[in-house]
Amino acid sequence: MSIETPRKPAGKNSNAIVAAVCLAFFTGMIGMAYAAVPLYKMFCQATGYGGTTQRAEKQYAGRVLDREITVRFDANIAGVPWEFQPVQRSMTMKIGETVQAHYQATNKFDRPVTGRATFNVQPELAGPYFNKVECFCFTDTSLKPGETLDMPVLFYVDPDIVNVPELKDVKTITLSYTMFPVEKNKPVASSEPAQGTSKTISDTEANLGG
Repeated sequence: MSIETPRKPAGKNSNAIVAAVCLAFFTGMIGMAYAAVPLYKMFCQATGYGGTTQRAEKQYAGRVLDREITVRFDANIAGVPWEFQPVQRSMTMKIGETVQAHYQATNKFDRPVTGRATFNVQPELAGPYFNKVECFCFTDTSLKPGETLDMPVLFYVDPDIVNVPELKDVKTITLSYTMFPVEKNKPVASSEPAQGTSKTISDTEANLGG
């Protein structure tokens, strides 16, 4: 007469498997969340998606066309108590010519504030052909109370833009920056700016219908 060996309850094994799968999924989701922003940034910079400009590997286009294009400059703030604006609202240059524009930021708060700028261009299809050689974007910038900083941008428009059917007749490109507070300055970002200042920029292209 044979004696059957007692079987372990199947429920315990199933519960352990489910718990392990859930833990792995949860860990993976956390990793994806942390990776999402830098991956999206790299994707946009590589493809020009959403009007993201390109980071140029060389300072010059290699050729300059006998055709001009105008670049308009826009500045916005999102929770940072600064005045942030372009020094000049537009610039006309030849396609392929390397030029430098300037933005200016002033801290209107009564203590140091750190900000970081994101950017895009319009029309969005022009993103891959707008090449920045030097830029202050995605760089943490700290300003003392009342301090003003000059923020240059060196760029050129790739001559290949004229070979794109949708862009061959484009005469104006808008370069837009938005300045955000850096995470460590959350209490500052939620505070009101110094008296007599505004959270909007009054003399940029965005507020002039552009």
